[in-house]
Amino acid sequence: MKSITILGIESSCDDTSAAVLRDRRVLSNVIANQSVHEQYGGVVPELASRSHQSNIVPVADQAIKQAGISLHEIDAIAYTLGPGLAGALMVGSSFAKGLSLGLNIPLIEAHHMKAHVLAHFILDNKQGEPDFPFLCLTVSGGHTQLLVVSSTADFKVIGQTRDDAAGEAFDKSAKIIGLPYPGGPLIDKNAQNGDPNKFKFSKPSLPDLDFSFSGIKTSVLYFVRDQMKENPAFIEENKNDLSASIQKTIVDSLMVKVKKAIDQTGIQRVAVAGGVSANSALRGAILDLRNYGCEVFIPKFEYCTDNAAMIAVHGHYLYLDKKFGDLSSSPKARYAI
Repeated sequence: MKSITILGIESSCDDTSAAVLRDRRVLSNVIANQSVHEQYGGVVPELASRSHQSNIVPVADQAIKQAGISLHEIDAIAYTLGPGLAGALMVGSSFAKGLSLGLNIPLIEAHHMKAHVLAHFILDNKQGEPDFPFLCLTVSGGHTQLLVVSSTADFKVIGQTRDDAAGEAFDKSAKIIGLPYPGGPLIDKNAQNGDPNKFKFSKPSLPDLDFSFSGIKTSVLYFVRDQMKENPAFIEENKNDLSASIQKTIVDSLMVKVKKAIDQTGIQRVAVAGGVSANSALRGAILDLRNYGCEVFIPKFEYCTDNAAMIAVHGHYLYLDKKFGDLSSSPKARYAI
């Protein structure tokens, strides 16, 4: 059987990435980060779009060179159709369409969140890939969902956030305690030296498998505000304990729903995906599900955050199914599974 070589392009938010996969093996995976957003405390869409325009050509060129292939060895180009920032998506979409047209090869429209899940099927994930069906908790700055994944093309949402995403809760809570953007990784770092049981924050109690994180953020805000009135140095004196307690609250809220989903569906294969799956406490909590009788699957760190390798592996399966895109498609800022 002929090998399948896919060039993946990812530009949904603030990382410009290009990757080359051959038969689901990574030949290259290049990511350009945008530090410009740090001074604003969050991603500025217009600045993100401009940075993608500057980065997209050199990133794709570097990915192809690192892979050691020529342009004419590429069988198809997979790009992120959505969801994401409209302007950022447009840059990746325009580049992919132009290159597809120039090389006269198929164009493949990837779904960003499905691609996060399918990162588990990149062949250099040493843990192996999950059998179907499996549960997948997808957690990022913009999305929090629980899925039943029955095949590489069959995804069913059984729970999702009703307000903020888990990653957003991490970043906004981090901002409250004076950590720069992106704050989620810094909370994780500080939490290593903190007491997760030192402070208690309110947790949502939704009856089904949906999530809510806006109340956690509000609870942190009011608690810190009240403590600062008594002691202006409260944050500095308790930053590690605050970080650990915030992290525990968010991770516990996620895991309650995961365990409930296991009980409701009877599925005991559990995967985690998305940028927040790089969080050490969440990874530990998922691994602890083995004591619950579950098989667990956690992607390598480089495939947790936004990257083009996951877009290319999604593209690999769409290529096999002959599900090709066309030049008339418009990026989808909102794009439901």
